[in-house]
Amino acid sequence: MIDEYSFGVMTVGGEKYTSDVILYPDGSVNSSWWRKSGHLLRVEDLDRTGKVHPEIAIIGTGAWGRMRVDRKVMEYLHSLCKRVIVEKTGSAVKEYNTLVPSHSVVGLFHLTC
Repeated sequence: MIDEYSFGVMTVGGEKYTSDVILYPDGSVNSSWWRKSGHLLRVEDLDRTGKVHPEIAIIGTGAWGRMRVDRKVMEYLHSLCKRVIVEKTGSAVKEYNTLVPSHSVVGLFHLTC
């Protein structure tokens, strides 16, 4: 569960993160997630998302939705997951917290703009 999110800061399990994060279904966190093209999410930026076979992928595109998601990312995630959700990070966090207790969810969150 995500304890709290505000611009540039996410708290998960009492641990504060100030850079973009990926939350995996097993509870592990990639807290040094960085995309090669900055505000464009590409397949090569998904880290080990494909290896964990999540049921649902949630992408938080930033407080103002500035991070774009490449069409190939959507195609790839739809081939892996039953559902893909792309929303501004505040809304994505709410979806994540609602779904994670009963589903295998990976969350990819851009924390700033």
